[in-house]
Parts: sequence; C-alpha cells; structure tokens
Amino acid sequence: MSNGTSGGKGGAGRGGGSGRGAPGVGGPRRRGSVPGQGGSAGPRRAGGSRPPRRRRPAADRPDVDVHDPDGVRLQKLLATAGFGSRRACEKLIEDGRVEVDEQVVTELGVRVDPTRQVVRVDGDRVVVDTGKVYLAFNKPAGVLSTMQDEEGRPCLADYVGHLSQRLFHVGRLDQDTEGLLLLTNDGDLAHRLQHPAYGVPKTYVAQVDGVVGRDVGRQLREGVALEDGPARADSFKVVDSLPGHSIVEVVLHEGRKHIVRRMLDEVGYPVVKLARTQVGPIRLAELRPGRYRSLSAEEVAQLYRAAGL
Repeated sequence: MSNGTSGGKGGAGRGGGSGRGAPGVGGPRRRGSVPGQGGSAGPRRAGGSRPPRRRRPAADRPDVDVHDPDGVRLQKLLATAGFGSRRACEKLIEDGRVEVDEQVVTELGVRVDPTRQVVRVDGDRVVVDTGKVYLAFNKPAGVLSTMQDEEGRPCLADYVGHLSQRLFHVGRLDQDTEGLLLLTNDGDLAHRLQHPAYGVPKTYVAQVDGVVGRDVGRQLREGVALEDGPARADSFKVVDSLPGHSIVEVVLHEGRKHIVRRMLDEVGYPVVKLARTQVGPIRLAELRPGRYRSLSAEEVAQLYRAAGL
C-alpha cells in the first residue's frame, strides 16, 4: 500500500516513516519511561495479518534509560510518521506496542532523539527522522545510474538533482535497462539492500528472441558458469510466448554487472529488452518512466524488515 506522491523533474519526493504490524501484547513497564497521562484508542491496523517480529523476552534485555530530555516526545514522532492522532499514538504507547532502542515504553512523556534512536511499533521499525528520504524511481532506458556524468549523458541528476538531500542509488541498472531504482539518503539501509549477503531479491522481466526451452528454468536455478564465477537464479518463469519472442521473469539476489543479460545469454537467449520490476517488497507497478514517488510508511517498514534492520 502506498500513500506516497508522484513527481517528475520538478516534483517533491520526500518519504519516510514505517508501517504497522500485527497488534502486539502489552509489555511490562520499563526504565526510560516518565509519568504522563492516558490517551484515546489507537489507530486500527491497515492491511493483512502479518505477525510482528519476534522480540527478545524482556528478561533478556538490559534495562536502559532511553529518555532524552532534549529530544522530541515519542507520541509526536509517531503521529508525524503516520500512526494517527497524538491521542491515538499515546494509546499505542500505553498498550506496550512501542519500543525505543529495544526497550518497551508504556508511559507517556518519554522524549527521544529521532536521529540516533531506533523506534519500533509492533516490531516494525519506524523512521522518525524527518530528514530521511526514500524514493522509487522508474529509470528510463538510456539513463545512467549515477548522479553526474562528465560526458553530459542523461543521468539521475536530471530527474532528482533539484532535491536538497544527497541521495544514494540502491544498486545500479545498466544504461540500456529500465525500471525500478530505489533512491535514499539512508546509507545503512542502502548498503543492506544491495549486498548479496542479505538476500534481498530483485525481479526482472526480459524480452528474448525465440521460444524458451523447457529446461532453461532448471539450468538457471541450478546455476550457470560466468567469467566472474557461477550465478544462480532464485526463480525463473515464462510470462508469455509470442511468435518470434518470449517474455520471461528472473528473480535473483545478487547484482553483478549485466548479470541477467549474461545469464540469459549463457543459456542461449540473448536479451532484447530488460526491466527491473521489483526490489524486495517494493514494486514498480504503474509508475511511468522518468517519474518517482515517495515510499509509504508501510513500504519503508517492509524494506527494513527485508534488510533485517
């Protein structure tokens, strides 16, 4: 689900926050809380029945004073992140559904530093730092995955260079490949999403010449030998077969240069056209080439979960 805005070269593109998981159970009162008053009913959870992350038992977590007297009230940060009214966020805290630095906070009045402390609701991380930006961009073919090019070729700066934040692109798409590219100034998340060790899958749709043989999927799943080492697809399927060409979907979690093109070429089906349609839980969907949108709070939470943060 997305409540982000779309933009072009002149549109704003800020995103952030986190999503809500399944309702948690009330936790014990812990150090780091300061007295306050009660609130009204919290927001109802939107979407599916996904269980919250498993928390370490309270007894296994050392007591830490998470209150920062110079910080911002926790309920205000939650409201800004999209969890409803201030009163609704107070109810989330009182119900034991909010953690700060792995400490369950159940009393009101706690202040936290959004730039250095980790806040979770029902186990899902909430991005409370309003300076963080998370964008989905549909890179057109012919555009370089770089913020600047000395030769003056089309690059990402032509589309998001007007934004005040310095953004990282999560991985790359080669010049002739179009599709989903995530942009953020969250360095820790960007690193994990593009590193193969964390196993975040990327989905590609390719047009190839000819009718794809029955054994091609097995070959790609078992692995093919490339000049820089073996490569294996997480999954493969034929989406459509038309006279003279086929549309196939390849999912893998590594990002070596031209890897999808090289893998399909190795099994005898050179790529005619290639697009990335998904990174982890984020889908390209109906986003038009050259446009970007802010990720919703729920999408950012899903990315953190996929990256193990």
